[in-house]
Amino acid sequence: MQHDAHAHGAGHGQSPDGTSHEHGSHDAHTAAGSPATDPGHQGHDQHQGEAAHQGHGSGSVSWSMAARATLHCLIGCAIGEVLGMMIGTALGWHNVPTMALAIFLAFIFGYSFTMITILRAGLSFRAAVKVALAADTISILVMEITDNSVLALWPGALHAQLSDGLFWYALAIAFAVAFVITTPVNKWLIGRGKGHAVMHQFH
Repeated sequence: MQHDAHAHGAGHGQSPDGTSHEHGSHDAHTAAGSPATDPGHQGHDQHQGEAAHQGHGSGSVSWSMAARATLHCLIGCAIGEVLGMMIGTALGWHNVPTMALAIFLAFIFGYSFTMITILRAGLSFRAAVKVALAADTISILVMEITDNSVLALWPGALHAQLSDGLFWYALAIAFAVAFVITTPVNKWLIGRGKGHAVMHQFH
């Protein structure tokens, strides 16, 4: 019986050579290194969670963020487009060359608004051009296709003069429709790290 008790004690409390085996210290080590209590592990899990959230897609991008990006493009496009129409009308051009100039200037002013922000952040002109192209091209393209389609389908809008109320009324409606159509496009792009998402580090 004493031999059995000794063997039992060696198996649970001591090693066969008589060395004491500390279950308490082993348990404490396990607890300290467990995911629930290890600060390093928790930080790693938190980082992974944040990364997963950021790459989750358009669901992690607010509509207000997408709307601000769209408004940024809309202001530049509106200035360029109105200026192009004013120049074309003043020179007596037909609709096609006037619209071509308006679209061209819409892209120029749209890119310029973005480039000003990037240049102020300290980037070179060449780098600013690359960022602007990546940030605004799709947004401006969708916006221009939309608002010019509205103007083309609006009876008499393309033939209206700058002094006609129809010109400004139709243009305002066209820009509003373009804003509504382009905002979800920007939301989708930003959610995937594209489009205006490349601008966030410069704000």
